[in-house]
Amino acid sequence: MSNNNYGAENITVLEGLEAVRKRPGMYIGNTGKDGLHRCLGEILDNSVDEFMAGHATTFKVVMRKDGSVLVADDGRGIPTDIHPKTGKSTLETILTVLHAGGKFDQNSYQFSGGLHGVGASVVNALSDILEVWVSREDDIHYMSFSKGKSSKELVKFEKEMLAGKHPEIVEHIMGDKTGTVIAFKPDYGIFEDVGFDTKEIALSLKQMAYLNKGLKIVFVDEKEGVEEEFCFPKGILTYLEDITKKDTLLTPIIHFEGGEKNFVLEMAIAYASDNKEKLYPFTNGIINPEGGMHVTGLKTAITKLINNYAQQKGFFKKDEKFTSDDLREGVRIVLSIKMVDPQFTSQSKVKLGSTIARKHTDRIVMEKLGTYLEENPAIGQTIVTKAQLAMKARFAAKAARESVLRKGVMESMALPGKLADCSEKDPAKSEIYIVEGDSAGGSAKQGRDRETQAILPLRGKVLNTERATLDRIMNYEGIKNMIIAFGTGIGDKFDIDKLRYHKIIVMTDADVDGAHITTLLLTFFFRYMPRLIEDGYIYMARPPLYKISWTKSKFVYVYSDEEKESAIEKIKSENPDKEMKFEIQRYKGLGEMNPEQLWETTMDPAGRLLWQVTIGEAQAADEIFEDLMGADVEPRRKFIEENAVFAEVDM
Repeated sequence: MSNNNYGAENITVLEGLEAVRKRPGMYIGNTGKDGLHRCLGEILDNSVDEFMAGHATTFKVVMRKDGSVLVADDGRGIPTDIHPKTGKSTLETILTVLHAGGKFDQNSYQFSGGLHGVGASVVNALSDILEVWVSREDDIHYMSFSKGKSSKELVKFEKEMLAGKHPEIVEHIMGDKTGTVIAFKPDYGIFEDVGFDTKEIALSLKQMAYLNKGLKIVFVDEKEGVEEEFCFPKGILTYLEDITKKDTLLTPIIHFEGGEKNFVLEMAIAYASDNKEKLYPFTNGIINPEGGMHVTGLKTAITKLINNYAQQKGFFKKDEKFTSDDLREGVRIVLSIKMVDPQFTSQSKVKLGSTIARKHTDRIVMEKLGTYLEENPAIGQTIVTKAQLAMKARFAAKAARESVLRKGVMESMALPGKLADCSEKDPAKSEIYIVEGDSAGGSAKQGRDRETQAILPLRGKVLNTERATLDRIMNYEGIKNMIIAFGTGIGDKFDIDKLRYHKIIVMTDADVDGAHITTLLLTFFFRYMPRLIEDGYIYMARPPLYKISWTKSKFVYVYSDEEKESAIEKIKSENPDKEMKFEIQRYKGLGEMNPEQLWETTMDPAGRLLWQVTIGEAQAADEIFEDLMGADVEPRRKFIEENAVFAEVDM
């Protein structure tokens, strides 16, 4: 029973940065890799703000061998004088007090991506060690912190003295200029992941350089001995050129800028021959992967503009009209806005919430893109023709989808002769195995737990959905069966709340063909049902590759050649006085296992191995799927050449 004595003594007051350490997710989203990278992003955002204000040209990011990261810039340097309100140095105030910074008005920064002073102090609170060097005029100021509290008072060096006191930092002070160097080591007692993803960080830095014309970024990975430099004087125009290098473009890249003092928009757009949309929206140099009001304004503007253009030029029959989806097929867009005081829906800035951005984006895109199309009618006709093809495909896909949904309703979501459903009706307790072929499907059906495990065998070759239109996809039997079994529908009818199984497990043979089928299925999920991956419902089973027996009753299952050799050595070492005779069974397919073996090794929740599929960094994942499954042969050939050395061939 709860205590009815509820008074002042029950109220906890957290001082300083204690709240950040107590509830870090409120400030950085989570304590996994994304949160770890968000900490680095907060420091980088401050350096970018200096660049956008015209006070910096270069900065450096160093991933150090000890797990810490260093960020240096040649901006004005954090102020070090005494702050009148706190009585402490301004440097200490910024790093130890929430909501202390120079971004609450437009006097220091017109456009800013930072969190109004929250960012640096939050990073400090979540760092085991944070050190700062500030170069201003003829002196270097230094201060260190631990877990948000100062561990050393602010000290001042003459520049020539720094080499003797901190020789490891000298190379990062950029000449005789002013600037700031911040090095921090995250508190891994708080963070779940134990290191930065340097490849992902390098990609983000390159993206940052694209978004800020002329900014020079130097990236150093001390562990790998890698140093890269990014600088793009043409900014997002170069960005879209690089994004579309592998594409067959139907239009040239259309690039324009517009706006006024408090809102500036820059955009690059082109149409490719495929049906995929690639849209990269940014606010004040920060990517917004979930879009926001500027994206809403963009889509509204393009839909109105192209519909009006098609009507005026006589492309439409009576009452015809494009949807936003029709005009997004094949489009490639980089949208960058800079605005005063952007409001994001969360501290991690994944979505812009400022409603004024929708109005300004709509107006500028209508004006600039409209003028371009009037001056280039051939390009306008190409875009309309592309949209007309998408509209026809939409009608065909709708008819096919409705056919699938009708089939599902008529058959009460059952697939006679294929789906062996489970008896459990609670999705949270139910799982479905997508199995390769009838042989493995038969073993799985016999060996499963009938209460909670459903089995859906796939027959024949799985369709490569990377290259197929939705109407063709909807006519493929294997995919229709999955859609009906899942219960979610697809496309604009997709409803995650209707999902019938909270574990969708892809179970294929442990060979190259099995890996190929898995990749084809993941391609479909990634392109057409990404929510299943985002919400953590997709898994891959890991069947054993070998069964090693050394007596009639003693055996072990292993999952790779390395594990096989290790297991044999271990068994020998545990039986030094015996002459061991091993019987090794190589499983070339799931169908070679009897139901009991399949249950014991791959389906029993108590002992099975499952890999949960995650999307990870969306742009990198998108490029991987496009390279491996797309129409362009060259990237796939290059991948095979570079990785063939790791492949094993069954004889």
